Amino acid sequence: MKLYTINTGYFKLDGGAMFGVVPKTLWNKLNPADENNLCSFALRCLLIEDDGRLILVDTGLGNKQDAKFFNHYYLFGDDSMDKSLAAHGFTRDDITDVFLTHLHFDHCGGAIQIEGNKMVPAFKNATYWSNEKHWQWAIKPNDREKASFLKENIQPIQDSGKLKFIETREDIKFTNNITVRFVFGHTDSMMLPQINNYKGKTVVFMADLLPTIAHIPIPYVMAYDMFPLTTLQEKKAFLQEAQQQDFILFFEHDPNVECCNLQIAERGIRQKDVFTLASL
Repeated sequence: MKLYTINTGYFKLDGGAMFGVVPKTLWNKLNPADENNLCSFALRCLLIEDDGRLILVDTGLGNKQDAKFFNHYYLFGDDSMDKSLAAHGFTRDDITDVFLTHLHFDHCGGAIQIEGNKMVPAFKNATYWSNEKHWQWAIKPNDREKASFLKENIQPIQDSGKLKFIETREDIKFTNNITVRFVFGHTDSMMLPQINNYKGKTVVFMADLLPTIAHIPIPYVMAYDMFPLTTLQEKKAFLQEAQQQDFILFFEHDPNVECCNLQIAERGIRQKDVFTLASL
């Protein structure tokens, strides 16, 4: 089994929305905002080569949206999906599976591309994986969350016939080496892939349970979360387990830190060492 970091660029979001009830005087020290109160975040995906499969976890924003969309989210940087795949010797056509943690646009936007006047899968040889509970939540969105669930990112996956669902139950296996953790605070039935026994370690793709290393302290919960008290409970339980078991946390949105492990500090569980997957 091999893991590869796939950087697809950076984007900007409102700092207050990303850090919720935490005052700006605190979070601004961790991720300084610009003059518009926007902070930069990564669009970092994970590629897993395992048992003859090439599994891409999340797909970033993509580039098919219009100028108005990108004027809100400011996609920037030199990285791209194709460039990052090529750096490891792969192309989109090599991907066998696209694992979508959830269907918010910054996680699945790159799953679909425009060809001519059609929306088609960006990874033509891949099976796309979600779960039925989250899929139904996304295609019939509530008024608060519907701006994050864009039809052009979701419907073409189903129309392609390449969509499959993972059972929503605890510790279900995706492959022999990957189990799926389900969390329900950020959005209904978000999936966190847990890669077991990678160079003797357990690696967990954090998606939006912990979008950045700055979100490790318990009160740092995004205003985007649908059920923030559930997120608090899920974070507490996960951080205790991750610290005790010496998990590696892989951050999708941290602009600077790719991975860390945890330790017990004076004010609770905090990061210990920060590093990249390639350094393991």
